[in-house]
Amino acid sequence: MEINLSGTIIIAGNYGSGKSETAVNLAATGRARGLSVKITDLDLVNPYFRSREARQPLEDLGVDVVLPDPKYMHADLPILTPAVAGIIQAPAELTILDAGGDDVGVTVLAALADVFKGRDIQMLQVINPLRPFTETLDGCLTIKKEIEESSKLKVTGLVSNANLIDETTPEIIYDGYDLVRRVSDATGLDIAFITASTRLMPRLDTARFTCPVLPIDRKLAPPWKRI
Repeated sequence: MEINLSGTIIIAGNYGSGKSETAVNLAATGRARGLSVKITDLDLVNPYFRSREARQPLEDLGVDVVLPDPKYMHADLPILTPAVAGIIQAPAELTILDAGGDDVGVTVLAALADVFKGRDIQMLQVINPLRPFTETLDGCLTIKKEIEESSKLKVTGLVSNANLIDETTPEIIYDGYDLVRRVSDATGLDIAFITASTRLMPRLDTARFTCPVLPIDRKLAPPWKRI
């Protein structure tokens, strides 16, 4: 199965869910499918994993990366530029908004309510069951509720991003998928896709999944691995 997402996609989730890594890889996959792609980084809270760090690799692929003015690149302030509203008003075939983590991070989306009005917007909740607060069904549902209340938007789909970075095994991905499937059953939301690192793809039994798999080629270095 292939990922056939298009239109404007908001990637949301709790801290450590891997939403930024998911966002940049979804953008790269969209370009590989031949789509025009735009991505903007709305993560104004988490200073470590931000899609803006992948700017050059994405631009090399032909992705239009919209970021704040350079003097704000490392700011942790709610800075929204006209360019951000612009990509929503004039979207590409695939436009990705990488939102901040948890309910605090997605409050910036509420400020874009007028821009979103009347537009077909999808918001995907990225779930990593190996992170705090999303180890259980109830935890995942609580995060979903908080995201929706703060963003003034509804989650429209789910993403399973079960991983322990380099220690991830196929069993971890299977278990994560099983939990997100329970979230799907409880909410009636479809699982848009699950993720798996490119090194694990040959070892996965994809027949176990009823949704596509997004191969993850890590583009955001964790702070402890930066030189």
